[in-house]
Amino acid sequence: MNKGVVLLSGGLDSATTLYYAKKQRFKVSCLIFNYGQRHKKEIERAKKIAKKAKCDYRVVNFQMPWLGSSLLDKKKKLPNRTEIKKGEIPSTYVPARNIIFLSFAASFSEVIGAKAIFIGANVIDYSGYPDCRCDFINAYQKMLGCGTKAGVEGNKIKILTPLIKLNKEEIIRLALKLKVPLELTWSCYKGEKKPCGVCDSCRLRKRGFEKVGIKDPAE
Repeated sequence: MNKGVVLLSGGLDSATTLYYAKKQRFKVSCLIFNYGQRHKKEIERAKKIAKKAKCDYRVVNFQMPWLGSSLLDKKKKLPNRTEIKKGEIPSTYVPARNIIFLSFAASFSEVIGAKAIFIGANVIDYSGYPDCRCDFINAYQKMLGCGTKAGVEGNKIKILTPLIKLNKEEIIRLALKLKVPLELTWSCYKGEKKPCGVCDSCRLRKRGFEKVGIKDPAE
């Protein structure tokens, strides 16, 4: 059984990606990142999801002291966009976040001999982040090929993005098929008792469940 590393945030997309990796018969290890985000609720949900899936997980702790995002700086107001326009990068963008996350995952993969890194990046229903696009993933894949021992020795680590061209409705339908514990997932940018319902992530999630025609199990 091949080993795989899943970037697990605790949200809908990453949880679905985890269960997809398991379905593909990978022995999965999850990386959960505590990087100074606004709340720790998503970290706790990620741990629960990993345990539910019976997967090994590690929490990677680091700080981004220069902030630069409303997900890191509580003094900055979270956006409240009624319409999410493609190409418009919101204040919730964390500079180079996926570059950093994938670099941790690449290092970990080399150590444990993993053949693949799974990330729940998506270019259809997303908030406009440049590091969720196919061009970025393809460029990073090339970098891994020449910038890692595994790559230059011909043991390439593949970056797999099973959700990248699915809309939120399709992701939810896939999650239901894979029996993802959707009630455990947390997508809201705020860490309150219940999802706020108005942040970009909540709006995209709500729209997806409405199209599927079921109530969000997390509510």
